[in-house]
Amino acid sequence: MLTGRLGKAMAIWAVLVAACLVVPASADSKVRIVRMSDVQGTVQIDRAAGEGFEKAFLNLPVIEGSRLKTGADGRAEVEFEDGSALRIVPNSEIEFTRLALGDEGEKLNTLQLNTGVAYINVRVKKGDQFTLNFGHESVTVAEAAHFRVDLTPKAEATLAVFKGKVSGTGPSGQFEVAEKHSATFDLANNDTFALAKNYEEDPYDAWDRQQSEYHDRYAKNKTYDMGSPYGYGLSDLNYYGNYMMVPGYGWVWQPFLTGAGWSPFQDGAWAWYPSFGYMWVSGYPWGWMPYRYGNWIYDPGFGWFWAPGYWNTWTPIPPVVHPPVRTPIPTPPVRGRQLVVVGRGLTANPATPPSRLTINPGSAGFGVPRGTVRHLDRVAKEADRGTRPVVVSAAPNAPARTAPTTGGGDTWRSGGRTGSSTGGSRDVSAPRVSPPTHTSSPPHVSPPTPRPH
Repeated sequence: MLTGRLGKAMAIWAVLVAACLVVPASADSKVRIVRMSDVQGTVQIDRAAGEGFEKAFLNLPVIEGSRLKTGADGRAEVEFEDGSALRIVPNSEIEFTRLALGDEGEKLNTLQLNTGVAYINVRVKKGDQFTLNFGHESVTVAEAAHFRVDLTPKAEATLAVFKGKVSGTGPSGQFEVAEKHSATFDLANNDTFALAKNYEEDPYDAWDRQQSEYHDRYAKNKTYDMGSPYGYGLSDLNYYGNYMMVPGYGWVWQPFLTGAGWSPFQDGAWAWYPSFGYMWVSGYPWGWMPYRYGNWIYDPGFGWFWAPGYWNTWTPIPPVVHPPVRTPIPTPPVRGRQLVVVGRGLTANPATPPSRLTINPGSAGFGVPRGTVRHLDRVAKEADRGTRPVVVSAAPNAPARTAPTTGGGDTWRSGGRTGSSTGGSRDVSAPRVSPPTHTSSPPHVSPPTPRPH
């Protein structure tokens, strides 16, 4: 009886703490926060916290005023709410000069490329605006488009459009670059430009296509629609875990490779941001959406799982429901601005993907670069059956399964490789706290097999 009361008290306390720390980052506020979704090699971030450039990690929030910089072997990706993506390659620097919401809820993005190469894959909705500035040029995208900008140290810039069209303006006037066309700008000569009906392949075009292919493949590979208005982090959920239906909670999501003693808060860090204070950052490669929306719930028969929902509430600390007794509840530091590491901390992928990976039971995918393991679900089942690590071959852009399983099923189908296209203060008002999510269950779906006690 005492144990039950303690568990309920801890759950209520966790929800109350979360209520005080909710950040209205996308619904009732002009504030927006986007996701550092991939880090490879040497990448640094200036979080606009007054600390200058620091080492970048997966899942760090990116806010207005943030800057990214890559070293000689660095590559990085940032995901926006609608699934749009920015990627930069070695020796590049970009600044997020504007991340805001308009009066009608439209997303207003302005980025400044200071040096290097940036790939932009825009999936804007009606009313949204995406602007990229480089040199004295400013390009604006109002419809879906995929393009590259190369700003060289030789006072020259090249804009290559893979899909869609891009319009812009500069000292030499307005211009429009059509699909599979390009424009070259002479930055030392009043930014005069020349249009071409083709574009030259860049050594990093293949990497950009590979990343786009991963998102396209896994974002569509789902059999349960969460009803989320957001696209950032969705592909990682479908690669690193599966949906199932738990009696009393409805449809929920659980990562692969979770052992009996695993907790969603055992690996990560606290990162401080101006106007927001400390925010929890997960160390897991899938760890964005489950820590920003919905709730984490613990059930003795199934372990930890995430209940999606409450999409109007962006939380810096996710609400926790029914945690086991003596399980540490995320509690932010009371002072300071330094990154505070918990457990194994945060991760960044190596510049060169390994040829073999060691998958540890209970790791929940920690340290596994996205898309590198074929049939991750099968590897997870093998690892869960024993206590020893499983060593597997790794390959970037590994063949995918066609859809994540639901209802705890064990059958996965492998699909062929998809073809590539050519070419502070905490006085921010809180809308509300997220209570446990209880969604209605679709008919004729069997519940997953409970964990053994």
